[in-house]
This record gives sequence, C-alpha cells and structure tokens, in this order.
Amino acid sequence: MLDYAALHALSTVLREGSFERAARVLHVTPSAVSQRVRLLEERVGCALVVRGQPCQPTEVGRRLCQHVDRVRMLEQELTETLPALAPDGGVRVALPVAVNADSLATWLAVPLTRYAAEAPVWLEVSVDDQDHTAGWLRTGAVMAAVTSTEQAGAGCNSEPLGAMRYLAVVSPVLVERHFSAGVNAASLARAPSLVFNAKDGLQLAWAERQQGRRVELPRHMLPSPQAFVTAAQAGMGWGMLPDGMARAGLADGTLVELVPDAPLDVPLYWHTARAAVGVLGGLTRAVRAAARTALLPLAP
Repeated sequence: MLDYAALHALSTVLREGSFERAARVLHVTPSAVSQRVRLLEERVGCALVVRGQPCQPTEVGRRLCQHVDRVRMLEQELTETLPALAPDGGVRVALPVAVNADSLATWLAVPLTRYAAEAPVWLEVSVDDQDHTAGWLRTGAVMAAVTSTEQAGAGCNSEPLGAMRYLAVVSPVLVERHFSAGVNAASLARAPSLVFNAKDGLQLAWAERQQGRRVELPRHMLPSPQAFVTAAQAGMGWGMLPDGMARAGLADGTLVELVPDAPLDVPLYWHTARAAVGVLGGLTRAVRAAARTALLPLAP
C-alpha cells in the first residue's frame, strides 16, 4: 500500500524546489519532510529526488508525482458531487498543461487566468513548440495540451480549436539589404531569419511552401515572443509572427510582409487526458470559447 503522506511530501518538494519550502507549505520541519521522502525511497528501492537548487525528480520520482496528481484530481472530482467529503477550506490540485508560446502570448492567457481564478487548481503551464506539446501528454507530464497534432494518443481526447495565422514579416531595412532583387531561394539562404528555439520549424515550412523545395535558413534564436517582435522590427531577421502580434508593426510601417498575402495557417487542437476529464471540463470550455474568437476555422 502506498504511503500517500510520503507521496504528498515528495510531490511538494519537487513542486516547491526544496525541502525547506516544502516544509513551510506542509507546516512541518524540513527534517520531517526529508524523513518521509527517505522512507519512500527505501520503500521503492531507488532515489526519487536529485538534491540541488532546485530539487529535480528522478524518472521514478516523476512517475510517482504524476500518480499523486491523478489521485488528487479524482478526489477533487468526487468532492464536487459529494461536498461533505471536501476538507475544511477545500483543497487545490496541481493541473499541468503544455502550450505553445505564441498561443500563450496572444489568446490563451486570458482563459487560463479566468479559469485559475475560479477553479480549485494550481495551474502549471509548460511552454513548447506546438509540434511537440502532444509528447508531454503521452508521457503523462501534463494533463492537457494545445498542439498541432490532430490524432490523440492512447487515453486522451482531441478536439479542434482552429487555425493560428502566421505572417512572414521583415523590417523595411532588411528588405533593402537582402531582398531588393526579390524573395527567392538564394536570398532566403543569405538573409538572417528568427526562430523561437531549435524546434521552431515555421520559417522553414513557409520558405519551402514559397519555393517548392527546402531552403536552409541562417537563423538567430530568440526564445521570447515579445523579443521576437522587437528583433524583427529592428532588422535582426525575418520571421513568422501570429497576425495579431504583427498587426501593430504592419500598421506603423516598422514591419512589412516578406511576400504579400502569403500566410501560413497552423491548425491547433486541444488534447486532454481522459482520466482527468471531470476536472478539465471547465478549462476545456474556457479554452474552446477563447479559440472560437481568436482562431480561424479549420479548413474542411
């Protein structure tokens, strides 16, 4: 039988990043937290925490924390129908979600904020490329994800949200410097581009669509949507921006489209773990409503 007090201590250490902060949350001494984790490690026969600043889970520790999160979600779902079982003051459960940075920077932050203000959860939002967030759900690291993958993994549900429109934008200065003779494979291979991180394939996808073949692009890496906009306006490179983020620069002339009327529409889907569908219901409704307003309908 699992010792859930010890599991709760482990989960709190890893969520807070240290035994001292976990002790303050649990209202016990750091030595008591350490003893609970040590007894659990002896029970399972391996280390569960890599001590450091912050503490990190081992693979087994991560799986145990995921189990605790699922149990808490099931308990939360049960107390919604049987309020008498709820502890005094209620309890919040951790709800890990993976999203792409552009959605978070444009349309997704508001529904997440509204949901977190009303629901008994602690949202834990992780950011990754939309082509990779589904992998977080498959490994159990999160309970829901915004992803560009339509097919849901085992034990998950998938529903379409809509398409996010991206525009290839560039500063007029960079146009004069690199594209005065037009946008072609040669000029794209010379001009600097901007990418969010090593997984960001939007620029490559757009260039391949325009040229009919893959073009290797020189690139600067900027892992911040806001810095991405600033760098594009300053002429650091060209890049793909959501139309909402590009609109101000296009209006004031600090940005122009690299090729007019040549957007790239990226479909987005909402994946959720079936085991947590009850707890996720309110979040799903909030995300769905925001997507209807912010995203384009998916092509049939």
